[in-house]
Amino acid sequence: MSVDVYLNFNGNCREAVEYYAAVFGTEAPQIMTFGDSPPNPEYPLPEEAKSLVMHSRLNIDGSNVMFSDVFPGMPFTVGNNISLALVSRDEEQLKSWFNQLKEGGTVVMELQETFWSKCYGSLKDKFGIEWQISHENGEAGK
Repeated sequence: MSVDVYLNFNGNCREAVEYYAAVFGTEAPQIMTFGDSPPNPEYPLPEEAKSLVMHSRLNIDGSNVMFSDVFPGMPFTVGNNISLALVSRDEEQLKSWFNQLKEGGTVVMELQETFWSKCYGSLKDKFGIEWQISHENGEAGK
């Protein structure tokens, strides 16, 4: 288990991932766009979101660095566009971390099953650090 960094971009994630892949000589990145996600009739995907990067990952000299564009309309502040990702196969450990980190913080997305993970949630802890908690077996891009 490791703590991975997750970088958010404002519409230029594909360019950034491809740039970092070239700089660090990694394999070509696999890129999942918001348009690749299963459609939800209750929340139709805006046209401008379809080509934006929902998830990509590079292994840079043994460290996973994950990437995403922010969804249109979501706040984006250069310098605050980094979160830490806890990725583990131990679902009980994920729940424990999430429940402890959310105390005094703000839950962005409760732990739940998603199409990319059987256990995923996100929050901002009481110190303002953003965390993403995800089960490894279902992580996007694996």
